[in-house]
Parts: sequence; structure tokens; C-alpha cells
Amino acid sequence: MPHPILLRQNRLLPLYKQLRSVSSTASMSSTPVEDAIRKKLQTTLQPTTLIIRNDSHKHAHHAPMRGVSSQETHFHITVTSPLFVAKTQSARHRMVYAALKDEMAREGGIHALQLKTRTVEEEEREKDKENENDGSG
Repeated sequence: MPHPILLRQNRLLPLYKQLRSVSSTASMSSTPVEDAIRKKLQTTLQPTTLIIRNDSHKHAHHAPMRGVSSQETHFHITVTSPLFVAKTQSARHRMVYAALKDEMAREGGIHALQLKTRTVEEEEREKDKENENDGSG
């Protein structure tokens, strides 16, 4: 790292700080597996809703998890996508698994997924039903 005075003299300090910030956030994410899941599902499924919850802490005491250093092994994913139209739940799940195959195969990667997959129309019906129930209770 260049001496700070030299950076100031060269008027590079703001640029240096900006680059250092970008570099550290890109390589030092505290949730690299979740970040990869989000990126891959957004790219492949074009979701209108994507909720990813890390449930790894609930399973850390299980025997298969002993000795695993990863804090990102179990996820609950809710995904709404127009690409799910006319697909069975099994087919939708296969689409998610295919998108995440590298993360599932990697040592210390995804151990378990709980999936909720739905179309935009299914999501709207769920919301309508919830609104009806909220109004009557």
C-alpha cells in the first residue's frame, strides 16, 4: 500500500478508497453461498419474488454437520417465476437444483434446500386468500 501522503499528493486517495471498498466487498462477503444462490436463480429463473433464508443454525448440531465449517448449508427458498407456468412442483424443483448444481456438489456447500416454488398467478391467489382471511378475523 502506498503511503497515505503520497496518495493525497497524487490526488488518488478517493480512487484508492473506492477501489479498496469494491475489492473487499466483492471478495469478503459473509454470505458467499447465499450470494451465489441469489445470482444464479435471478439469472436462470427471472423471479418476481426471491426470498432466501439461511436455516443452517437450526441444523448445526446434527451429526452430518459436525466438523463442517460452512455456516451456509441449509436454506429455505421461496421463488416465484413466470417460467414455472405449466410445470409440476417436481419439475420446478429440478429447475432450481439444476441452477444450483455446483453449490450442491461443492464440499461444505448446500446440504439441504426447502423450496416453495410458485407462478405469479399462484402467488397472487395466495395473497388474495391472506387478505380475505385478514378481513374476516
